Amino acid sequence: MKILLTTLNSKYIHTALSLRYLYSYCKDEFDCLNIQEYTINHHTDYVLSEIYKGGFDIVCFSCYIWNRSNTLEIVRNLKKVNPKLTIILGGPEVSFDPVDLMVLENDIDYIISGEGEETFKELLHFLVNKKGILNDIKGITHRKGKDILRNSERELIKNLGTIPSPYMDGLEGYENKIIYYETTRGCPHNCRYCLSSTIRGVRFFPLDGVKQDLGIFLENKVKQVKFVDRTFNVKKSHSLEIMKYIVENDNNYTNFHFEITADLLDDETLDFLSKVREGLFQFEVGVQTTYDKTMKSIDRKVDFSILSSVVRKISNFKNIHLHLDLIAGLPYENFERFKKSFDEVYDLNPEKLQLGFLKLLKGSAIRKDKDIYGYIFKEEAPYEVLENKYIRYKDILKLKMIEEMVEIFFNSHGFEHSIHYIIHNFYENPSDFYHALADFWEKKGYHHVSHGKAKMYEILLKFYDSNQWKNKEVFCEILKFDYLMQGKGTVPKYFSHVHMEDFNQRIHNFLHEEENIEKYLPKYKGILAKQMIKEIHFENFQYDIVALISDPNAKAAIKRSNTVLFDYNLDYKVFVNAKYHKVSI
Repeated sequence: MKILLTTLNSKYIHTALSLRYLYSYCKDEFDCLNIQEYTINHHTDYVLSEIYKGGFDIVCFSCYIWNRSNTLEIVRNLKKVNPKLTIILGGPEVSFDPVDLMVLENDIDYIISGEGEETFKELLHFLVNKKGILNDIKGITHRKGKDILRNSERELIKNLGTIPSPYMDGLEGYENKIIYYETTRGCPHNCRYCLSSTIRGVRFFPLDGVKQDLGIFLENKVKQVKFVDRTFNVKKSHSLEIMKYIVENDNNYTNFHFEITADLLDDETLDFLSKVREGLFQFEVGVQTTYDKTMKSIDRKVDFSILSSVVRKISNFKNIHLHLDLIAGLPYENFERFKKSFDEVYDLNPEKLQLGFLKLLKGSAIRKDKDIYGYIFKEEAPYEVLENKYIRYKDILKLKMIEEMVEIFFNSHGFEHSIHYIIHNFYENPSDFYHALADFWEKKGYHHVSHGKAKMYEILLKFYDSNQWKNKEVFCEILKFDYLMQGKGTVPKYFSHVHMEDFNQRIHNFLHEEENIEKYLPKYKGILAKQMIKEIHFENFQYDIVALISDPNAKAAIKRSNTVLFDYNLDYKVFVNAKYHKVSI
């Protein structure tokens, strides 16, 4: 008997935590379990052939909104080439309508709904060892002749300490991949758009086991550990002890990503966070909306004023990467009101601002209320909203284009000073700028093809030109500075070039002065100039660029040519990719 646990991840760097839980929970009683992971970018024929060649008797798929259609296609074809194969599906995408799905898809033999560890083990005992009664296995939907039967629900596992670590067998195969991990199950919130609201209460994994797993991750120097806890800091004593353990055992390489509720962080926790290593922690904060009426309609209890205060404090620490989320398409929030939410969150200056679009997930409360709010949405996964009573499809399309502009020009961190200069001098609100840029982008047809890094800077320069704003020369200097902050490379010709006699010789002389190395490049002490030049760049500017980026009001008043040294050899590139110094050569 050979059993396969498999799924289609959304990206190569992602890993399936659910498969590892099932494997670790059952492996001592079933030595025939195997794990194979694919991605949605793999051709379904490739996945089909690989699974078929494995000669498995039972194949189990973990199903999510991103892999539903591909998974079902593979299932149908697997049964065609191997009719005796047993197919089991599980995961949130099939948990809420298993009977309807099995009516449509005759090739599915079993569906596991909800928390799967105990259900999966009992089902394997029935299938492999012929133990138990099928109708008594809670949490499954199965066939009996022509009928489809859904058994009673499985109770949640009360003591999470009974679940073995999903990483008990080591980290082989995790090279260059994200490690997903959880220390809790459930969520304290009851947001009507989220599946976490279908399960009440929060359960905690024992801290001793958590620390043991974290020790393995740190010892093996994995690149990133992403906690999937819905609200990591729901219980201060739990979350703070875990973060303290990470800090005390920091390997100066691994970083940890948490989803937190910012308004739960107290002064003691903030004081602790202010001292952690730069880049060690990443915080994702789901703001979703700043409109009180919308928050009430989705049962979301967040005090935005407290959230804002906490986020600003963390931002000022300059050591934690902040990722803030918004959701478009929520009840009562029209296009203009969403722009206000955008502006209020943008003002918090996160490292990443994600504009998401509401998905009416199966099993969610908001999907049940779809008629109340007039929701029209895609019938196929991921069930994304098209419009509702408050926002029409044409405005959703505008927001889609604005989302693309935010991703390219804000989240990339490649245009920080240029965009700040434009918004500060020519727009009332950030949303107005991104809206105008989106209109320009679409009008010029830039959305039809992908663009390289240099082209993006040229496009922003053309946008500036199209508005006939003054001080183009100043803006071009700031744009060039942003370009050079991203990394070493050839400066595009559309940027101004300030000629300086014997420029290369001056650089050579500068790098041979010990005083200059000590002052500007202490990490390079004892390194030959020809080696240094691979990690640094000298650029001449027409204006005092350091003054300009510090004060956008300076404008054209500071026309003084100067040289800036860019150093790209940083220990941590969390907030910037380079250090810079104004120098004399």
